[in-house]
Amino acid sequence: MFPAMNVVFFSSRNYDRQFFEQANERLGHRLHFLDVPLNESTASLAKGYDAVCVFVNDAVHAATIWVLADVGVRLIALRCAGYNNVDLAAAAEAGIKIVRVPAYSPYSVAEHTLALILTLNRKTHRAFNRVREGNFALDGLMGFDLHGLTVGLIGLGKIGLITAGILKGFGCRLLGHDIQRTEEWDRIGIESVSLDELYSQSDIISLHCPLTPQTYHLINKDSLSQMKRGVMLINTSRGALIDAKAVIKALKSGRIGYLGLDVYEEEADLFFEDLSERVIQDDVFTRLLSFPNVLITGHQAFFTRNALQNIADVTLHNITDFEKQVALVNEVK
Repeated sequence: MFPAMNVVFFSSRNYDRQFFEQANERLGHRLHFLDVPLNESTASLAKGYDAVCVFVNDAVHAATIWVLADVGVRLIALRCAGYNNVDLAAAAEAGIKIVRVPAYSPYSVAEHTLALILTLNRKTHRAFNRVREGNFALDGLMGFDLHGLTVGLIGLGKIGLITAGILKGFGCRLLGHDIQRTEEWDRIGIESVSLDELYSQSDIISLHCPLTPQTYHLINKDSLSQMKRGVMLINTSRGALIDAKAVIKALKSGRIGYLGLDVYEEEADLFFEDLSERVIQDDVFTRLLSFPNVLITGHQAFFTRNALQNIADVTLHNITDFEKQVALVNEVK
């Protein structure tokens, strides 16, 4: 039997504890859960632990990593797919390994993408509140058929391809842009186009690409100017793909007719917390909330039972493989 690892979780919630403790029953690691985020100030709380487990908005910057190294941490286990919040060079220099969950449930994010599209289109969130108040008028609730519309998908990894397959079932024409094309494109019926073509032809644009220096503020003043007037823009990927200030101007001008977000560039100070009794200090975010054609969810696209179980299973197996000193198939280098 391999030695158990001491693992401390940052930014943990009750559902993390539930799924990780269940998955850990057959592995026997020693898990400790903290609700505070990981950053340079809180990293010292990892003293005495072999590994830290972190989430999307934990600040795993160079200063944080060096504190972790000083207190004896040997492994950073991401319980998510993205790693743009991690300074990989600093981790390598400090001798700390990084592992992640590359795919937990692409269906969860793809299906949430469709939920945003359908809700924005058919305004079911507004209709729900009206009916509860006894208002059965249809004025202001008109939508449109998805059938026959052109949808542009930027990023066609697993999530993007599943989203494309669902939209194909609605009868949409599909345009795709990615750094590589696979056989799945032809099977689903995705046309490969340039970004300029995708912007100019799409009625709906959905983002499914990672955040890199090349994709930072991919949606900006220039790209917005190429889009159809009244376009629907959906982002369930990473918040910083969108320049929020440019998007606000496009909403005011009517260039964007519908905006659905599950992520936001400055979400670290907002999402996963109950701020209902506080005044939100982010003026850009509150401005976005003021538009009737904007729908924002708090980074919940991943949040299904299936995904949480897979995240727990893969994360703990990553930790187990590290302790067994076998190949780390999900290592980030």
